[in-house]
Amino acid sequence: MMFRRRLSRVLVVFLFCQWLLASPDAGLAAAAPPHVSAETAAMIDVQSGRILYEKNADKKMRIASLTKIMTAIVAIESGNLKDIVLVPDHAVGVEGSSIYLKKEERLTLEDLLYGLMLRSGNDAAVAIAEHVGGSLEGFVYMMNEKAAMIGMTHTHFMNPHGLDNSNQHYSTAEDMVKLSAYALKHPEFQKIVATKVKNIPWQGEEWGRRLQNKNKMLTLYKGADGIKTGYTRLAKRCLASSATRDGRQLAVVTLNAPDDWNDSMSLMNWGFEQFQPVKIANKGDTVDPDVTIDQRDQNLILTSQADFTYPLKEEEVAAISSRVYLFKHHLDRSMIDQHVGYLQIFLGNQRIGQIPLSVQEAKPTLKVESSVSPDKSIWQMIWKIMAGGILDA
Repeated sequence: MMFRRRLSRVLVVFLFCQWLLASPDAGLAAAAPPHVSAETAAMIDVQSGRILYEKNADKKMRIASLTKIMTAIVAIESGNLKDIVLVPDHAVGVEGSSIYLKKEERLTLEDLLYGLMLRSGNDAAVAIAEHVGGSLEGFVYMMNEKAAMIGMTHTHFMNPHGLDNSNQHYSTAEDMVKLSAYALKHPEFQKIVATKVKNIPWQGEEWGRRLQNKNKMLTLYKGADGIKTGYTRLAKRCLASSATRDGRQLAVVTLNAPDDWNDSMSLMNWGFEQFQPVKIANKGDTVDPDVTIDQRDQNLILTSQADFTYPLKEEEVAAISSRVYLFKHHLDRSMIDQHVGYLQIFLGNQRIGQIPLSVQEAKPTLKVESSVSPDKSIWQMIWKIMAGGILDA
């Protein structure tokens, strides 16, 4: 059965299932987002990149130590975690949060990253930047290059730690939540920011450094697994947080938030409750091409080359549609296994994704009349949807 017909059927059945399985509290399904104290805030679904919530999210703000999210991901991607870093003179005694580095102390880059992200060490930020970038200026250049690559269009970095030493060091809640989602996809970054306590060496001392993570979300909220706290006198309280439940990860950024812990927890609760991942396409689905296929090649089909899942509110499901975009308007046998276009997926008028399409040869199928009663068929379909096979015919 062609993808477009199946998509229509799937959405109808999905809505029916939601109604059928609704609890007495189903009237709360369209609940408004919670009030938050933050001046600006944003929440993102990490896997899909969909922004689920915004409050003044494009307003340029000071971001304090949330800066260190960028410092960490640039260092992880561009450096070697096992490198031995020689602490430079001017990393010692940097103002603000510190892990009390000593002149010419030697630590691995990995140890410094734990000091950076768990204890917000400004001295660690300087040591990391000089080692990875060759100089502070070189590393800041790398930070801004990475910001441009990620699509952080309202961001500019001037240092690796976020201290209030320049009006030209700023970002937005939306840009920072995009950065958070990008960084969380790196296993090393995810491991570091989810760590509650870490012991690292302290050269010349009888004991090592015991780094207790400042991020209280890790103990306050079920499923919390990151990311970073921040505070300066001018930026006020800033927080980037993340949590994973049932395989879904959300990230929240709040800037100038007097009640940041509760802001993040209430937004997370709302996000997990109001948005559900809907599998819109399966790899291998047959797609109706609406193009000419050579008469000698009628057994050719277009198939999707990837799964596509997207977080949706219940009332948004019926607004999903698709459109086939092909590089050529004629398909023939010479194109088998080639990438020939995309299946574009829309939520209303907004394109939310696209899946590569290729030409394949249809396999012969044996048609068997079903003896299953209509009532049993619908329940089997409902069970398939609940099990995740939403587009299986």
